[in-house]
Amino acid sequence: MKALVAQELTGPAGLVYTDLKDPADVAGDDAVVVDVGAAGVSFPDLLLLRGEYQLRLDPPFVPGMEVAGVVRSAPYESEFKAGQRVTALSALGAWAQRVAVTPDNLMPTPDDLSDAESVALLGNYQTMYFALAKRGALRPGETVLVLGSAGGVGTAAVQIAKALGARVIAMVHRPHAIEFVESLGADVVLPLTEGWLKAVQEATDGRGVDLVVDPIGGDAFDDAIRALAVEGRLLVIGFAAGGIPTVKVNRLLLRNVAVIGVGYGEYVNRRPGSQSVFEFGVAQLVKAGLRPPPPMRFPLAEGAKALQTLADGGVLGKVVLEP
Repeated sequence: MKALVAQELTGPAGLVYTDLKDPADVAGDDAVVVDVGAAGVSFPDLLLLRGEYQLRLDPPFVPGMEVAGVVRSAPYESEFKAGQRVTALSALGAWAQRVAVTPDNLMPTPDDLSDAESVALLGNYQTMYFALAKRGALRPGETVLVLGSAGGVGTAAVQIAKALGARVIAMVHRPHAIEFVESLGADVVLPLTEGWLKAVQEATDGRGVDLVVDPIGGDAFDDAIRALAVEGRLLVIGFAAGGIPTVKVNRLLLRNVAVIGVGYGEYVNRRPGSQSVFEFGVAQLVKAGLRPPPPMRFPLAEGAKALQTLADGGVLGKVVLEP
């Protein structure tokens, strides 16, 4: 079996495409073995392979936490059967031709979605449903400001916020991404350049926004707080810009605003079974017509190139690997 193995924590350069033991030969009796059709590539994967993620692993290991494919084998008593299409957001190992997954992490793939589309709807979309519906308590008619809206998380934020009845202002720092973000349904698309706060205030008639989705951190954070309306909430999703900002809490008190952390993985780890709630929420939006934009596809053998393209900012939306 071919797989991408992280041999060193040096980012894309540390990946090696090589042969490994087939999980069908070594998996435990309670595991479902899946022939991988598509595996997701995300910013946390990049951080993990740089040794900069909150989860730190010693090489060698097979990365990849998002997978869609077909069941190759399953325990006799399992609800999943050979030949069934499934998806999973779970432990590592998805960047391979086959992966072993515990049954509680699997769910059937909708018939009208491809493997690549199903993978695109896993980590980013579940995270943003959790962020907007649970942590941010988004209400229909509110205005959501999305920073970094052309990436995987930003794409999901725009689409889910719109699906939940919000008005969306999307910020982009890559000029060529404007048309892409407009296609997602954003009501207003603005460049994330100097003076962007004034443009947001003008777009809201000086009122400000009810919710900010911030996956980038860095220098934009202070102005993002200033963009909030009374009782506004800023959702801290990540720090793609590299810097981890701080806030003086008196600013929160005086302006009646809140900064809210969003750690989806940690939440579902501490509350077993809760992931099904957010899977269901995304599934209902998919039934209502939500579809991710077409992902950028790479062969599994070119996983290092795919990851480097993500690191270089060359991706709009989601990246997937296909064996």
